[in-house]
Amino acid sequence: MIKLANRVSNLSVAATIAMKRKANELAAKGVDVVDFGIGEPDFPTPEFIKMAADRAMAKNYTKYTNTGGIPELRNAVADKYHREYGANFDAKREVVITCGGKQALYNVMFALFDRGDEVILPNPYWVTFPEQIKLSGASMVELHTCEENGFSLSAGDVEKLITPRTKGIILNFPNNPTGAVIPKRELQKIIEMARKRDFYVIFDECYEKFVYNGSSISGAPFGKENVILVGSCSKTYSMTGWRIGWAAGPAEVIQAMENLQSQSTSNPNSIAQWAAVEALTCNQSFVQAMIDEYRRRRDVVVDGLNRVPGIKCALPEGAFYAFPNVSGCFNSSIRDSNEFINYLLEEAGVVTISGLEFGRDGYLRLSYATSMERINEGLKRVQKLFG
Repeated sequence: MIKLANRVSNLSVAATIAMKRKANELAAKGVDVVDFGIGEPDFPTPEFIKMAADRAMAKNYTKYTNTGGIPELRNAVADKYHREYGANFDAKREVVITCGGKQALYNVMFALFDRGDEVILPNPYWVTFPEQIKLSGASMVELHTCEENGFSLSAGDVEKLITPRTKGIILNFPNNPTGAVIPKRELQKIIEMARKRDFYVIFDECYEKFVYNGSSISGAPFGKENVILVGSCSKTYSMTGWRIGWAAGPAEVIQAMENLQSQSTSNPNSIAQWAAVEALTCNQSFVQAMIDEYRRRRDVVVDGLNRVPGIKCALPEGAFYAFPNVSGCFNSSIRDSNEFINYLLEEAGVVTISGLEFGRDGYLRLSYATSMERINEGLKRVQKLFG
C-alpha cells in the first residue's frame, strides 16, 4: 500500500463522532441507548428559519456566492456584534462566512501558525483543537485549569506560559467540555496582554449565548487588533447540519482565511446562508426559552450525578455539558476514564465521552442536550450501576 502523508498518519477521529457511531451500531441491534455523547441540540431548527431557506430556493439562490459569504450574511454578523457589544466590524473586510465554526477555526490556524510557533491551549480542551494545531505545524502549550476554580483561568495563568515563540492562545468560553465561563475582566486582561506581547487571541464563542448566570460572553467588546472571533449558527439556532459559521477580526487575517477557503470548499452552502441571515436578524426570544430549558436539565443532571457514590459534579456555568469527576469509581477493573465510559456503555447502555479525549483523566463529558425523559432514564441507569 502506498504510504499516506505524514500529516494524516497520526490524526485522530473526533471522539464524539466515534462514540456516536458506536451508539448507532448498538441502537441498530435493538439496544436502548441513552446518548449523552454528542453535543447537538435536540430542538429542531425553528420553522421560520427553514421557511427562509424555502424562499431562497424559490428565488433560485442556488448558485455560487462570494467565497467569503453573501453580503447580507456578512452584514448580519457585523450588525450582531455592534448591536450586542458595541463593536464595529467592516462586514466586507473583517467578516468571513465559513462551513461551520470548525472550518473557521481550521482556516484561522492555517492563516496564523507555522512550524516552530507555540499556541497556548487551556486544558481541558475541545477534542478538535489539538489536532488542528498539529496540522498547522505549531506546538501546543497546555494551560492546566483546576476543578477547584471551576476550570476557569486568569491572565496570570496565561502570562506564565508566554515565550518568544508564542503566536496565539485559543479560548473557548463557555467551555466545551466543562461548561466553565471566564470572568469578563480576565478575558479583557488576556486580550490586552496579547496585544502588548504581540500574539493573537482566537476566541471560540460558539456557546456565546449559553450562559446561565449573567449575560452572554464575547471577545468583541475588547478590540479587534489581535482578536479573531469564531461563531456559529449550530448551537444557538439548532442548525448543526446547516454548516454555517463565521470569523470576525483583523482585515489581513480575514482576507487570508478567505484565500484559504477559495482553494478548499469555496463558498458555504448558498441556501444555508440565507437561512442564517434570518436566524441572526429575527426576534431572539426563542433562544432564551431554549437556554431556560437547558438550565432545568443542567440542574437535574448535576443533582443526579452527585447522588452517585464516587462521582462529584460541579455546577456548569454555561454550554450544555457536565464534566463530572468519576475517579472515585475507579478500581482494579476500571482504571481510567476510557475504561469507565466503556463499562457504562456495555453495562448500562449509556453513552458519554472520556475525559482523556479532552486531556483530563478521571472525568467524563456528559451532554444534556437531550430530553428530560432520557436524562432521567440515563441517570437512573448510572445510579443503579454504581449505587
